[in-house]
Amino acid sequence: MSHFTPTPFTVPVFDLLHRPGEMRERSLDIVVPEGFGNAVIGVKTGAEMRVDVRLESLHDGILVTGNVDVVAAGECVRCLIDVEVPLEVDFAELFAYSVDEAFDYTVSGEHVDLEPLVRDAVVLSLPFQPVCQEDCLGLCPQCGVRLLDNPGHKHEEPIDPRWAALAGLDGLTEANTQDVDGSASSSTEEKR
Repeated sequence: MSHFTPTPFTVPVFDLLHRPGEMRERSLDIVVPEGFGNAVIGVKTGAEMRVDVRLESLHDGILVTGNVDVVAAGECVRCLIDVEVPLEVDFAELFAYSVDEAFDYTVSGEHVDLEPLVRDAVVLSLPFQPVCQEDCLGLCPQCGVRLLDNPGHKHEEPIDPRWAALAGLDGLTEANTQDVDGSASSSTEEKR
């Protein structure tokens, strides 16, 4: 006896089993039970997903083709603000009747579970480095302010460490150098 547990991604196919040439179309409106993606962007738990599938019975199994519409959420890799990326992903895979190394997916009882197929298709289509806009300037490396919000943002040029010791000489004026010269000449006169 099979311990079948349906999920929102489970589609019954009892009317297609071993009936080559039969075809059905289904639309699934899914509230994502568990989020998936990468560290920067992904489909969050509770997101709404639309999956339109076409199920075709073949001799070896059931061919599942379709597409997924979902919005991925994450953050811009340059300026770290929240971004949303609408995704439309197509997929096609054969769910085999028997377990075979040639096929990644199998029909389970009278159902097909689309979750691993949908998850793989969506994760592979996520942007590797999402940005809020193509010309995002990112953050200021010195103070962290978002450069798109502050277009004229600048800092003083950093002092070259090789010249940093000379920065204290700014306080010297011509009068100070004359005092130094005068005291030096008077002390030499006293020694004579």
